[in-house]
Amino acid sequence: MKKVLTFVRQDPLSLMLVALPLTLLAESAHWSPVAVFVMAAAGIIPLASYIGKATEVLAAYTGPRVGALLNATLGNAAELIITVVAVRAGLLELVKASITGSILGNLLLVLGFAMVVGGARHGIQSFDRNAAGRNAVLLVLSVLALLIPSILSHFIGPENSPKVEALSIGVAVIMITLYGLGLLAAAQSSNEETLVDDVAHESAPHWSKTSAIVILVLVTIGIVWLSEVLVNVVEPVMIGLGISEFFLGIIFIPLIGNVAEHMVAVQMASRNKMTLSVEIAVSSSLQIALLVAPLLIFISLILGHPLQLIFNQFELLALLAGVLISALVSVDGESSWLEGATLLAVYLILGLAFFLLPG
Repeated sequence: MKKVLTFVRQDPLSLMLVALPLTLLAESAHWSPVAVFVMAAAGIIPLASYIGKATEVLAAYTGPRVGALLNATLGNAAELIITVVAVRAGLLELVKASITGSILGNLLLVLGFAMVVGGARHGIQSFDRNAAGRNAVLLVLSVLALLIPSILSHFIGPENSPKVEALSIGVAVIMITLYGLGLLAAAQSSNEETLVDDVAHESAPHWSKTSAIVILVLVTIGIVWLSEVLVNVVEPVMIGLGISEFFLGIIFIPLIGNVAEHMVAVQMASRNKMTLSVEIAVSSSLQIALLVAPLLIFISLILGHPLQLIFNQFELLALLAGVLISALVSVDGESSWLEGATLLAVYLILGLAFFLLPG
């Protein structure tokens, strides 16, 4: 019993694994779509956490440079799986909204909450100004890459025309290339290697390499199943709760896939490791913009539901606002609880606006 309590204290998200059998029960007993959605979402959260833990263990075995690549590749695996399932179901607006929501969630919600917690506990905190500046430049470039197809596509042709599709594919190739160059630059930085070592030391469980691989495979299968369940009830959930596909995608889907990573960022801030906290939040946003979004373009073609990098004006304005305010807050290499509260306030304002937008 003591071992169980110790395990739960070390990993409180493990309690949510009870959602796995409950999801199976909810499906077989034909519970309401909202109940099925909640159970499936709750089940994905701890499984996403185990993907992160397994990746950290493998990173510890492979060394810092390969470990950094593993963390970068699998950091948003849960959300990628959810969005791939949604693409296959033809819920393209949900997918595009989740891309926007993930970027905003990391830059405003996670970074803001981390600054509030860290600032309330330690006062003014400092972090690597050079890394923050480099990431800010990449964030601006990634938003421009999303902005250009959205604006110019109207002058090129209809949304599903071959020319517009070619524009999205071309931009996706460039974005993935830029992401690869970012990884190369990170691999050449000794500071990045230290950050990988710090993450592994702080949170990696004591598993063998084989155990980590087996767990990674099993939880991936589990997330695929739960994502299927979740996506299948999206439409009745929207009707039942009176919310739009856009709001569901921009707020709920990113939270479901990234809760575990968000908690790590806040924990690092509370331990006065603000450089690590900022790196987790910003790197996750960059991965969504420069890797996940372009990958979805190619995956959508394979699945027969072509997805274009064309976002509505509300998403574009929100992305610009999110990147701008987060860059301004982090440009001096220092943070306080008030700056964190500012980021949270912007996120809440945007969330309220998204909720009130017509579906």
